[in-house]
Amino acid sequence: MDNSRIAHFFMALGATFCLSTQSFAAAPANEWQSHAAINAAAQQFLQSIVESEQDTRNEIRLGSLDPRLKLKACSTPLEAFMPPGGRTMGNTTVGVRCPDTGGWNIYVSARIDVFGPVLVSRQPLARGARIEADDLELVERDLSRLPYGYYTDPQAISGQLAKRTIAAAAVITPPMLAPPRLVKRGERVSVIAERGPLKIRTTGKALRDGISGELIQIRADGSQRVVDGVVVGQGVVKVTL
Repeated sequence: MDNSRIAHFFMALGATFCLSTQSFAAAPANEWQSHAAINAAAQQFLQSIVESEQDTRNEIRLGSLDPRLKLKACSTPLEAFMPPGGRTMGNTTVGVRCPDTGGWNIYVSARIDVFGPVLVSRQPLARGARIEADDLELVERDLSRLPYGYYTDPQAISGQLAKRTIAAAAVITPPMLAPPRLVKRGERVSVIAERGPLKIRTTGKALRDGISGELIQIRADGSQRVVDGVVVGQGVVKVTL
């Protein structure tokens, strides 16, 4: 074999060896599932769930996967799902699975912050103060950080009473408010007695305080009979005969 043929033989052999080495080195990269693909499946799933439930601004942050985690590469598209007890607001967990035969499941931690308008107080409100619409304003807050609830409609709480002092800019929550007393113990009240189409109006004395819809006792004028009635308005009680 002449020198030129020998040279070409070793060049071809060297090229073949390099290709084989490159293919061997690339195999592990294709063998394991990409963490980026897992995160993308989780992110897209949570985004679709949140947007179907809320039409306000939101932020979704995924927890980091352990860099040492190695899962077999999935030959079919990954599927994300909400595990039992999963939440669509605040701290939560989302599942991602490989539907291949002999596939795998993994759970990714996440934080979902949902922002929306809520009512806050314009200025400090004293305990016992009657809440009026002018006392309130709508501002954007992270709804996931309001575990005690919130309000968005001023009319829904107008006329309610502050159960404690409320600071300026505080989010108004149900535990802060109490319905006003429409009937006070010992006061004279109007009594509407009904039986079918028959309606009789009389007066009586309230034996306890009452809020709207509450059942209280009234001592009827004249007969002094004690009856139960439902508070239906300011100083008005309805009795069913």
